[in-house]
Amino acid sequence: MSVDFHAERTAYVGRLAAAHAPGGRRSERIAALYADDVDWHGPHPLNELRGAQAVVDGLWGPLLESVPDLERRDDILMAGAWKDSPWVAATGHYVGTFARDWIGIPATGVPVSIRYGEVARLAAGRVVEAYVFLDVLDVMRQAGVWPLAPPLGSPERWPGPHTRDGVIAAPQDAAESNASLALVEAMIRGLMEFDGRTLESMRMERFWEVERMMWYGPAGIGSCRGLKGFQDVHQRPFLAAFPDRVGGNHKCRIGEGAYVASTGWPSIRATHSGGDFLGLAPTGRKITMRVMDFWRREGERLVENWVFIDLPDLLLQMGYDVLGRYASHPARANVRR
Repeated sequence: MSVDFHAERTAYVGRLAAAHAPGGRRSERIAALYADDVDWHGPHPLNELRGAQAVVDGLWGPLLESVPDLERRDDILMAGAWKDSPWVAATGHYVGTFARDWIGIPATGVPVSIRYGEVARLAAGRVVEAYVFLDVLDVMRQAGVWPLAPPLGSPERWPGPHTRDGVIAAPQDAAESNASLALVEAMIRGLMEFDGRTLESMRMERFWEVERMMWYGPAGIGSCRGLKGFQDVHQRPFLAAFPDRVGGNHKCRIGEGAYVASTGWPSIRATHSGGDFLGLAPTGRKITMRVMDFWRREGERLVENWVFIDLPDLLLQMGYDVLGRYASHPARANVRR
């Protein structure tokens, strides 16, 4: 079955531009992005919303009240077919003035940058199913209320693709798209070759540009450069903390040109039984992990990877409510507005 995801993307991008243009009646324009019965999944504490009006009321109303001059800036916007349906995937930043508290995070009165990732199934140019990340912990960092140990990687703002070609508007060479997708899937299979002792057993140098690769991790983990940086900042602590992890449950995985996007909801099931993670000692608890990735390929290697993990949701499962703990603290009343 042939899926015309190019036409669906064009229709969706038109509605997206209208939704985020300046001017009045913005909530109505945003609602037009969604099917009436859209099935929307987001980060904790938003989680699941059903129907276009619920998405407007639960996500966009409070966000626009907190950041009234909100702008959307896409770094990657791509499309593809997954299980005979058209999908679009995007990542970038929402920026604007953090004028009022948002989900309990204190406003700063200065610009805030909220990195986002989204993967959405389309029909008639509208979203009928969506998986969306907003890096809530990074907003807490910018607000000066960081709730965790310092990250091992850099916490700074993610850049867009080095090549500045991530917003794709025209059809791409199918062979290039397939090559990108095949490389990512081969790399994921390589992760399964871990022998439980040495990271070298996965032979990740087969898939990554070893010296130049950039791995952009969520707030709490941070970003790093090079394969060794990735191993030190994320891979080694992650594998130690969750030794029985099992992946899968992918909701979408698409490739277009040099780019690939994938999400699982949840993508990982594991037990927090090994080393500490994010500064927290092993809890012995069963957890699930919502994950989204965007990759960029150059030639035969991957060079950039933007990674979302819903860490507030994960931490809640580990017994640590980062938003609730902060909101109930007596010092909360003294935070500058």
